[in-house]
Amino acid sequence: MGKAQVVVMGSYVADLAFRTEKLPAWGETYMGEDFKLGPGGKGSNQAVAAARAGAKVSFISKLGRDAFGDIARKTYGEEGIDATHVFETDSPTGAAAIIIDAVKGENAIIVVPGACFELTPQEVEQTRQVIAESAIFVTQLELSLPTVEAGLRLAHSLGVPTILNPAPGHELPDTMLQYCDYLTPNETETEILTGIRVVSLTDAEQAADALLSRGVRNAVITLGAQGVLVKNATTLQHVPVYVAGPVVETTGAGDAFNGGFAVALAEGKDILQAARFGCAVAGISVTRHGTAPSMPFRNEVDELLQRFT
Repeated sequence: MGKAQVVVMGSYVADLAFRTEKLPAWGETYMGEDFKLGPGGKGSNQAVAAARAGAKVSFISKLGRDAFGDIARKTYGEEGIDATHVFETDSPTGAAAIIIDAVKGENAIIVVPGACFELTPQEVEQTRQVIAESAIFVTQLELSLPTVEAGLRLAHSLGVPTILNPAPGHELPDTMLQYCDYLTPNETETEILTGIRVVSLTDAEQAADALLSRGVRNAVITLGAQGVLVKNATTLQHVPVYVAGPVVETTGAGDAFNGGFAVALAEGKDILQAARFGCAVAGISVTRHGTAPSMPFRNEVDELLQRFT
Protein backbone atom coordinates (compact mmCIF):
# COMPACT_ATOMS: atom_id res chain seq x y z
CA MET A 1 0.00 0.00 0.00
CA GLY A 2 1.33 3.45 -0.91
CA LYS A 3 1.82 6.23 1.56
CA ALA A 4 -1.21 8.35 2.51
CA GLN A 5 -1.20 11.78 0.89
CA VAL A 6 -1.21 14.79 3.25
CA VAL A 7 -1.25 18.42 2.10
CA VAL A 8 -0.02 21.00 4.59
CA MET A 9 -0.53 24.70 3.87
CA GLY A 10 1.25 27.04 6.22
CA SER A 11 4.20 29.05 7.30
CA TYR A 12 7.89 28.58 7.02
CA VAL A 13 10.13 30.74 9.16
CA ALA A 14 13.72 30.27 10.19
CA ASP A 15 13.94 29.36 13.88
CA LEU A 16 16.50 31.29 15.90
CA ALA A 17 16.47 29.45 19.21
CA PHE A 18 18.12 30.89 22.31
CA ARG A 19 18.50 28.83 25.51
CA THR A 20 18.74 30.88 28.68
CA GLU A 21 18.19 30.59 32.41
CA LYS A 22 16.20 33.83 32.50
CA LEU A 23 14.56 36.43 30.27
CA PRO A 24 16.33 39.80 30.21
CA ALA A 25 14.35 42.84 31.29
CA TRP A 26 13.88 45.73 28.85
CA GLY A 27 17.24 47.47 28.55
CA GLU A 28 19.16 44.48 29.95
CA THR A 29 21.66 42.26 28.13
CA TYR A 30 21.94 38.67 29.35
CA MET A 31 24.38 35.97 28.26
CA GLY A 32 22.51 32.87 27.10
CA GLU A 33 23.66 29.25 27.12
CA ASP A 34 23.14 28.10 23.53
CA PHE A 35 21.93 29.19 20.09
CA LYS A 36 20.67 27.19 17.11
CA LEU A 37 19.44 28.20 13.65
CA GLY A 38 17.15 25.84 11.77
CA PRO A 39 13.90 25.32 9.86
CA GLY A 40 10.65 26.28 11.59
CA GLY A 41 7.18 27.71 11.21
CA LYS A 42 4.09 25.80 12.27
CA GLY A 43 3.17 24.69 8.77
CA SER A 44 6.66 23.58 7.87
CA ASN A 45 7.13 21.77 11.18
CA GLN A 46 3.84 19.92 10.70
CA ALA A 47 4.88 18.94 7.18
CA VAL A 48 8.16 17.49 8.50
CA ALA A 49 6.30 15.69 11.30
CA ALA A 50 3.86 14.16 8.81
CA ALA A 51 6.61 13.11 6.40
CA ARG A 52 8.65 11.43 9.12
CA ALA A 53 5.50 9.77 10.48
CA GLY A 54 4.98 8.02 7.17
CA ALA A 55 2.93 10.22 4.82
CA LYS A 56 3.57 11.49 1.32
CA VAL A 57 3.53 15.24 2.02
CA SER A 58 3.02 18.25 -0.22
CA PHE A 59 3.67 21.67 1.31
CA ILE A 60 2.04 24.95 0.22
CA SER A 61 3.75 28.16 1.32
CA LYS A 62 5.85 31.10 0.12
CA LEU A 63 9.56 31.78 0.64
CA GLY A 64 11.94 34.63 0.02
CA ARG A 65 14.92 34.26 -2.29
CA ASP A 66 17.42 34.42 0.56
CA ALA A 67 19.54 32.36 2.94
CA PHE A 68 16.64 31.57 5.29
CA GLY A 69 14.61 30.36 2.31
CA ASP A 70 17.52 28.17 1.23
CA ILE A 71 17.39 26.41 4.61
CA ALA A 72 13.76 25.52 3.87
CA ARG A 73 14.47 24.23 0.36
CA LYS A 74 17.30 22.06 1.67
CA THR A 75 15.05 20.71 4.44
CA TYR A 76 12.27 19.69 2.05
CA GLY A 77 14.75 17.92 -0.20
CA GLU A 78 16.20 15.99 2.74
CA GLU A 79 12.78 15.11 4.19
CA GLY A 80 11.21 14.03 0.89
CA ILE A 81 8.55 16.74 1.01
CA ASP A 82 7.04 17.89 -2.29
CA ALA A 83 7.76 21.63 -2.50
CA THR A 84 6.30 22.13 -5.98
CA HIS A 85 3.69 24.48 -4.52
CA VAL A 86 6.05 26.59 -2.45
CA PHE A 87 5.90 29.99 -4.16
CA GLU A 88 8.67 32.60 -4.12
CA THR A 89 8.89 36.35 -3.59
CA ASP A 90 11.55 39.04 -3.28
CA SER A 91 10.35 39.77 0.27
CA PRO A 92 12.46 38.28 3.07
CA THR A 93 11.68 34.85 4.47
CA GLY A 94 10.17 35.02 7.95
CA ALA A 95 11.91 34.29 11.22
CA ALA A 96 11.01 33.28 14.77
CA ALA A 97 12.91 34.20 17.91
CA ILE A 98 12.43 31.30 20.33
CA ILE A 99 13.49 31.90 23.92
CA ILE A 100 13.81 28.59 25.76
CA ASP A 101 13.98 28.25 29.53
CA ALA A 102 17.11 26.12 30.02
CA VAL A 103 15.75 24.76 33.31
CA LYS A 104 12.07 24.03 32.58
CA GLY A 105 12.19 23.56 28.80
CA GLU A 106 9.27 25.99 28.35
CA ASN A 107 9.38 28.65 25.66
CA ALA A 108 8.27 32.09 24.51
CA ILE A 109 8.20 32.88 20.79
CA ILE A 110 8.08 36.00 18.62
CA VAL A 111 7.22 35.35 14.96
CA VAL A 112 7.67 37.71 12.01
CA PRO A 113 6.04 35.69 9.18
CA GLY A 114 7.64 37.56 6.29
CA ALA A 115 7.25 36.00 2.84
CA CYS A 116 4.74 33.31 3.81
CA PHE A 117 2.22 35.98 4.84
CA GLU A 118 2.15 37.07 1.18
CA LEU A 119 0.68 33.75 0.03
CA THR A 120 -2.60 34.74 -1.66
CA PRO A 121 -5.99 33.07 -2.15
CA GLN A 122 -5.28 33.20 -5.89
CA GLU A 123 -2.10 31.17 -5.41
CA VAL A 124 -3.99 28.72 -3.20
CA GLU A 125 -6.41 28.17 -6.10
CA GLN A 126 -3.41 27.13 -8.22
CA THR A 127 -2.88 24.19 -5.85
CA ARG A 128 -6.35 22.74 -6.50
CA GLN A 129 -5.04 19.55 -8.11
CA VAL A 130 -2.68 18.51 -5.33
CA ILE A 131 -5.35 19.21 -2.69
CA ALA A 132 -7.91 17.20 -4.65
CA GLU A 133 -5.55 14.21 -4.68
CA SER A 134 -4.88 14.32 -0.93
CA ALA A 135 -6.45 12.35 1.91
CA ILE A 136 -6.36 15.31 4.31
CA PHE A 137 -5.63 19.06 4.27
CA VAL A 138 -3.93 20.79 7.21
CA THR A 139 -3.43 24.49 7.89
CA GLN A 140 -2.76 26.96 10.73
CA LEU A 141 -2.99 30.72 11.39
CA GLU A 142 0.51 31.95 10.53
CA LEU A 143 -0.79 32.91 7.07
CA SER A 144 -3.26 35.71 6.31
CA LEU A 145 -6.81 34.83 7.35
CA PRO A 146 -8.23 35.23 3.81
CA THR A 147 -5.61 32.76 2.57
CA VAL A 148 -6.35 30.28 5.36
CA GLU A 149 -10.07 30.48 4.64
CA ALA A 150 -9.44 30.06 0.91
CA GLY A 151 -7.51 26.85 1.57
CA LEU A 152 -10.13 25.43 3.92
CA ARG A 153 -12.95 26.36 1.57
CA LEU A 154 -11.19 24.81 -1.43
CA ALA A 155 -10.44 21.55 0.36
CA HIS A 156 -13.99 21.41 1.71
CA SER A 157 -15.43 21.96 -1.77
CA LEU A 158 -13.29 19.08 -3.07
CA GLY A 159 -14.51 16.74 -0.34
CA VAL A 160 -11.10 16.59 1.36
CA PRO A 161 -11.24 16.49 5.19
CA THR A 162 -9.69 19.54 6.83
CA ILE A 163 -7.67 20.15 9.99
CA LEU A 164 -7.29 23.70 11.27
CA ASN A 165 -4.71 24.18 13.99
CA PRO A 166 -5.79 27.69 15.12
CA ALA A 167 -2.31 28.79 16.16
CA PRO A 168 -1.26 31.37 17.01
CA GLY A 169 -4.50 32.18 18.81
CA HIS A 170 -6.95 34.41 16.95
CA GLU A 171 -10.68 35.03 17.00
CA LEU A 172 -12.30 33.37 13.98
CA PRO A 173 -15.64 33.85 12.23
CA ASP A 174 -18.15 31.02 12.07
CA THR A 175 -17.89 31.23 8.28
CA MET A 176 -14.35 29.85 8.59
CA LEU A 177 -15.10 27.31 11.31
CA GLN A 178 -17.81 25.70 9.19
CA TYR A 179 -15.06 24.43 6.86
CA CYS A 180 -13.23 22.72 9.76
CA ASP A 181 -13.67 18.98 10.06
CA TYR A 182 -11.10 18.93 12.87
CA LEU A 183 -10.11 21.92 15.03
CA THR A 184 -7.02 21.41 17.22
CA PRO A 185 -6.54 24.36 19.60
CA ASN A 186 -4.47 24.31 22.77
CA GLU A 187 -5.78 25.76 26.04
CA THR A 188 -4.84 29.36 25.20
CA GLU A 189 -6.27 29.20 21.68
CA THR A 190 -9.42 27.55 23.02
CA GLU A 191 -9.97 30.43 25.44
CA ILE A 192 -9.52 32.98 22.63
CA LEU A 193 -12.10 31.16 20.49
CA THR A 194 -14.67 30.44 23.20
CA GLY A 195 -14.01 32.78 26.12
CA ILE A 196 -13.75 29.72 28.37
CA ARG A 197 -10.58 29.42 30.45
CA VAL A 198 -9.44 25.81 30.26
CA VAL A 199 -7.89 24.55 33.50
CA SER A 200 -9.69 21.20 33.79
CA LEU A 201 -11.20 18.48 31.60
CA THR A 202 -14.65 19.82 32.49
CA ASP A 203 -13.63 23.23 31.13
CA ALA A 204 -12.27 21.58 27.99
CA GLU A 205 -15.53 19.69 27.46
CA GLN A 206 -17.55 22.88 27.85
CA ALA A 207 -15.27 24.67 25.38
CA ALA A 208 -15.52 21.78 22.93
CA ASP A 209 -19.31 22.05 23.02
CA ALA A 210 -19.01 25.76 22.24
CA LEU A 211 -16.82 25.00 19.23
CA LEU A 212 -19.17 22.29 17.96
CA SER A 213 -22.07 24.72 18.24
CA ARG A 214 -20.24 27.07 15.86
CA GLY A 215 -19.93 24.50 13.08
CA VAL A 216 -16.76 22.58 13.91
CA ARG A 217 -17.36 18.86 13.39
CA ASN A 218 -14.64 17.52 15.69
CA ALA A 219 -13.04 19.46 18.56
CA VAL A 220 -9.60 18.14 19.51
CA ILE A 221 -8.30 20.27 22.38
CA THR A 222 -4.65 19.73 23.26
CA LEU A 223 -3.89 20.10 26.97
CA GLY A 224 -0.11 19.88 27.18
CA ALA A 225 0.97 17.35 29.80
CA GLN A 226 -2.72 16.45 30.36
CA GLY A 227 -3.08 15.00 26.86
CA VAL A 228 -6.00 15.68 24.52
CA LEU A 229 -9.77 15.97 24.82
CA VAL A 230 -11.70 14.71 21.79
CA LYS A 231 -15.36 15.58 21.30
CA ASN A 232 -17.85 15.32 18.45
CA ALA A 233 -21.55 14.57 18.13
CA THR A 234 -21.10 10.97 19.31
CA THR A 235 -17.76 10.80 21.13
CA LEU A 236 -16.25 12.28 24.28
CA GLN A 237 -12.84 10.93 25.21
CA HIS A 238 -9.73 12.03 27.08
CA VAL A 239 -6.50 10.73 25.52
CA PRO A 240 -3.51 10.86 27.90
CA VAL A 241 0.04 11.68 26.87
CA TYR A 242 2.61 8.99 26.09
CA VAL A 243 5.74 9.46 28.19
CA ALA A 244 8.76 8.62 26.05
CA GLY A 245 11.37 10.05 28.43
CA PRO A 246 12.35 13.21 30.29
CA VAL A 247 10.92 16.43 28.82
CA VAL A 248 13.70 18.52 27.30
CA GLU A 249 11.78 21.08 25.24
CA THR A 250 8.10 21.57 24.36
CA THR A 251 8.51 24.02 21.46
CA GLY A 252 7.47 21.60 18.69
CA ALA A 253 4.96 19.50 20.61
CA GLY A 254 1.82 21.02 19.09
CA ASP A 255 3.21 20.73 15.57
CA ALA A 256 4.27 17.14 16.26
CA PHE A 257 0.75 16.27 17.42
CA ASN A 258 -0.91 17.87 14.40
CA GLY A 259 1.43 16.23 11.92
CA GLY A 260 0.93 12.81 13.47
CA PHE A 261 -2.82 13.29 13.86
CA ALA A 262 -3.08 14.18 10.15
CA VAL A 263 -1.12 11.11 9.06
CA ALA A 264 -3.25 8.76 11.11
CA LEU A 265 -6.49 10.22 9.74
CA ALA A 266 -5.09 10.05 6.19
CA GLU A 267 -4.37 6.37 6.76
CA GLY A 268 -8.00 5.77 7.69
CA LYS A 269 -7.68 5.55 11.46
CA ASP A 270 -10.61 6.79 13.54
CA ILE A 271 -10.38 10.02 15.53
CA LEU A 272 -9.35 8.36 18.81
CA GLN A 273 -6.67 6.25 17.14
CA ALA A 274 -5.45 9.37 15.37
CA ALA A 275 -5.33 11.34 18.62
CA ARG A 276 -3.31 8.57 20.27
CA PHE A 277 -0.92 8.50 17.32
CA GLY A 278 -0.54 12.28 17.49
CA CYS A 279 0.13 12.09 21.23
CA ALA A 280 2.84 9.50 20.61
CA VAL A 281 4.54 11.71 18.02
CA ALA A 282 4.41 14.65 20.43
CA GLY A 283 5.54 12.49 23.34
CA ILE A 284 8.78 11.68 21.55
CA SER A 285 9.35 15.19 20.21
CA VAL A 286 9.45 16.76 23.68
CA THR A 287 12.40 14.55 24.65
CA ARG A 288 14.56 16.32 22.05
CA HIS A 289 15.81 19.81 21.31
CA GLY A 290 14.50 21.84 18.38
CA THR A 291 11.28 21.89 16.39
CA ALA A 292 11.57 20.16 13.01
CA PRO A 293 14.70 18.24 14.11
CA SER A 294 12.79 16.83 17.10
CA MET A 295 10.14 15.10 14.99
CA PRO A 296 10.31 11.29 15.30
CA PHE A 297 10.30 8.73 12.50
CA ARG A 298 7.51 6.20 11.99
CA ASN A 299 9.34 3.24 13.51
CA GLU A 300 9.91 5.22 16.72
CA VAL A 301 6.22 6.12 16.96
CA ASP A 302 5.08 2.55 16.34
CA GLU A 303 7.51 1.25 18.98
CA LEU A 304 6.23 3.74 21.58
CA LEU A 305 2.60 2.85 20.89
CA GLN A 306 3.40 -0.86 21.18
CA ARG A 307 4.88 -0.25 24.63
CA PHE A 308 1.52 1.12 25.81
CA THR A 309 -0.75 -1.52 24.26
